[in-house]
Amino acid sequence: MVQFSSARLDASFAALSDATRRGVLEQLERGDASITDLADRFHMTLTGMKKHVSVLEHAGLVVTQKVGRVRTCQLGARSLEAEAAWIEKRRRLWEARFDELDKIVEELKQKEKADGRKRRA
Repeated sequence: MVQFSSARLDASFAALSDATRRGVLEQLERGDASITDLADRFHMTLTGMKKHVSVLEHAGLVVTQKVGRVRTCQLGARSLEAEAAWIEKRRRLWEARFDELDKIVEELKQKEKADGRKRRA
């Protein structure tokens, strides 16, 4: 069974909670990009983009490298397998709960039908 590091999950979900950061990850899937290029693409200041990239870096989702005056970003080496496993565990739990709820609703419908037949007779 996969053990989940709370700090790692917190950092990952915090990073993924923002639409711009998700967009940056999607952009970096297509290839490396400088912070300047990312800032232009997302119509924001360099300072704003540096903050977004910093959050992604902290989560291990992005790696940056400075060459001269240009800081280039690329996807980090780690995947989101632990996060996906955490979500999948909760999905299975909720699916089981909804299946049980469906059974209860079906039983109530059957009981209601049976009660209706008894009243008519």
